[in-house]
Amino acid sequence: MILRLLQRLALCLALGLTAGATARAAEATVAVAANFSTAMDHLVPAFEQASGHRLTVVLGSSGKLAAQIQQGAPFDVFLSADVERPAALQAAGFAVPDSRFTYALGRLVLWSADPQAFSDGPAYLAAGRFRHLAIANPALAPYGTAAQQALQALGVWPALQDRLVRAENIGQTYAMVAGGATPAGFVALAQLTDPTPGSRWPVPQELHAPIRQDALLLVRGHDNPAARAFLDYLGSPPARAVITALGYDLP
Repeated sequence: MILRLLQRLALCLALGLTAGATARAAEATVAVAANFSTAMDHLVPAFEQASGHRLTVVLGSSGKLAAQIQQGAPFDVFLSADVERPAALQAAGFAVPDSRFTYALGRLVLWSADPQAFSDGPAYLAAGRFRHLAIANPALAPYGTAAQQALQALGVWPALQDRLVRAENIGQTYAMVAGGATPAGFVALAQLTDPTPGSRWPVPQELHAPIRQDALLLVRGHDNPAARAFLDYLGSPPARAVITALGYDLP
């Protein structure tokens, strides 16, 4: 059902944008936090069809992508999973002034591919009857930071240190759990599109700092019409509808 909804929303987006709005099609490279991969799968084709522009998407952890930007990576747009890294990049002169805005608020979920794994997330974590638990690396990925904060709030962080498997980004965390490498892990709600099977515990947002995800126009994209058009489109009603349909909140 959610896929049909997303297809309809993408169609609305394509119809809502004016085809040929730019006199000449352009290309832009967008660095995207791994949690937003599914959203980009739906948003990019509709944007390209309507605008005539072309996007290249590079996925990774927010920390790794930010480091690549500082090292001169040829990115035009940065969609991070936090506010700190875009703010730091902007302050350091890597971005167009006043281009930063929050495009989504992420949701964290404890997930197991086994439908019988747990019915009570906090009890499952407290009992610790599992060999490994996957989280994104808190040093690189904001969803990993949120997972650490939640575990600390529940009082189980010290006891689980020898069982934590730290992935580079939330995409790898999902792959670990989905592939059976770990029995459970903390993933983004947006990765669990229906009808993803398994056990779920949506982590209460009061257990961690808000996962505010900021977008940024980088210096390289300053005069790139594709980069600017894509950022404008991210804030459009049809795009925001796709984002919320995938489980994100909006600012």
